[in-house]
Amino acid sequence: MIKTVAVVGAGALGLYYGGRMALAGLEVSFLARSDLAVLRADGIRLELAGEVFQARPARVAGEPGEIGPVDLVVIALKATANAELPRLLPPLLGPDTLVVNLQNGLGVDEAVAAVAGGPRTVGCLCFVGVNRLAPGRAVCQNEGYIELGAFAGAPEGCAEAVAEAFRAAGVRTRVAASLQAARWRKLVWNVPFNGLTVTEGGITADAVLHQPAREARVRALMREVQAAARAAGVEIEDTFLEQNVQITRSMAYRPSTLVDHLAGRPLEVEPIWGEPLRRARRLGVEVPELARLYRELALLAEAGRPREG
Repeated sequence: MIKTVAVVGAGALGLYYGGRMALAGLEVSFLARSDLAVLRADGIRLELAGEVFQARPARVAGEPGEIGPVDLVVIALKATANAELPRLLPPLLGPDTLVVNLQNGLGVDEAVAAVAGGPRTVGCLCFVGVNRLAPGRAVCQNEGYIELGAFAGAPEGCAEAVAEAFRAAGVRTRVAASLQAARWRKLVWNVPFNGLTVTEGGITADAVLHQPAREARVRALMREVQAAARAAGVEIEDTFLEQNVQITRSMAYRPSTLVDHLAGRPLEVEPIWGEPLRRARRLGVEVPELARLYRELALLAEAGRPREG
């Protein structure tokens, strides 16, 4: 049974899910950097369903050694920080520690498993509308749900054990039969809407669909993800694509990539667009719209990167 949790990263997802676990009575520690002083002084302020909740972490640390081994590690860092995993993860791991990865895209679970080990790694897809408003403060517009899947080689029941901790915190949770399938299915939404909200000038997800040309591009990107997934052995039904379009028509939401872009932070271009593009090409699938969007985002990411010298 999971009793102690270490949340690595204090962005929107880390604050939201770590805060909910703390409110549910789990012993939750946070590994933070820039928000360290605020979290220690004020804890976490969550706005959810019109109510405000104050959560107090058991510990807020700047280094993983200050926390030590726990039952569950929650990776709430952006994939752009994965080079830090070999330093951050090992001090948090005991013999039976499980690691759940909240990152988006493809190849991210492999990055975590390379450090933590595949048998203890669980991927997590977050279908939620949550934003970090300020250090230690997050607001949830749509609770949604999460979907967990065990990484290849993980023992049976691994994902279910993690699911119990999230359910105890009141989070709607599903366990997927295939982590790979779940990752591809989430890309159906993430590829077009995380990308086009940025390249179209910083608009909300619903606004992407306000122009016929943009909607046509959304649908083309979705079909390309569907085709690449099929070549990888994952079947995504046409009705799923249509559902993703329709639910977004009333979603005045700024996806995480747009939030990062507006804040001048690095963009997760490679796991969300680059890796799917490379896999599609290896599988012989033509994905011209995905290639175009990847180039546009890569140029924006490069333009926003501080220059050396």
